[in-house]
Amino acid sequence: MYILGNLVRLSIFLSLISATSVLAQSSKSPGKSIFAANRSAANALRVTRPSTPPPSIIGKAAIVIDARTGKSLYAKRADEKRPVASTQKLLTALLSLEKGHMNESVTVSKSDTWVEPSKIYIQSGQTYRKSDLIAALLVRSGNDVARCLARNHSGSQEAFAHAMNAKARRLGMNNSNFKNPHGLTATGQYSTARDIGILARAAYYHRTIRSITRIKRLPFRFANGKKTTFNNTNKLLHRSKYCNGLKTGYTNASGKCLISSGKNGHKEIIVVILGSNSSNIWNDSEKLLHWGLGIKS
Repeated sequence: MYILGNLVRLSIFLSLISATSVLAQSSKSPGKSIFAANRSAANALRVTRPSTPPPSIIGKAAIVIDARTGKSLYAKRADEKRPVASTQKLLTALLSLEKGHMNESVTVSKSDTWVEPSKIYIQSGQTYRKSDLIAALLVRSGNDVARCLARNHSGSQEAFAHAMNAKARRLGMNNSNFKNPHGLTATGQYSTARDIGILARAAYYHRTIRSITRIKRLPFRFANGKKTTFNNTNKLLHRSKYCNGLKTGYTNASGKCLISSGKNGHKEIIVVILGSNSSNIWNDSEKLLHWGLGIKS
């Protein structure tokens, strides 16, 4: 069961002292941002806006933000409330990392498996290390893993949804409402490109999450001994050498969604596109990412 790669293992130990403790502080103090320690430095940074106009995209809503400062460089219907599919699993991961220990054992309940694909098909009674489940959540986007982590955190899916919304408000996501940990369509569940950008920035500055979401292929061992390798659902990791994360999403209601992050020299950019389609999501995300990073095509 102890299958997480060396990169993630090292990141876990580092983040236990720094990033996780910062997030825990934020959880106890709703009025304080998790970026409070870096606020003065961020304020001193100058935002360099691209010198060329942004490329046109098909996605129905989008935002490009400077990851260092949180400032918006581009927005398209960024405050329109929409389903955001599995991109909200970043919030599930953040909450899971805040409570308990990364190496704690998590036993799968039968109810965790009562969910539509995508799934990795964990089975009732199996026990996994929490860090391995979080890695599978972010790389393979398993809905059954999301339910398992949610129940482990809060005792029920409903209680976890309350925790998600409380955390969202603390982050400043004021136009979102979450009903489940995985992002499958639910009445009254929504967010916006701007709010997802806020979430993405919180995830980007969590060392463990960032180190996991950049993994292209994740070796995984099931509790019954079966081994497999999960390919990251984020194809932009293979297309662009500048991309270093973050999370995909798709349902019929949401369309194709992608949060992508990238770095080029001192520039660090986060791109959110919601409501796109299979033909355009990767090209449009790459175009906006490269535009924000100042890369000539």
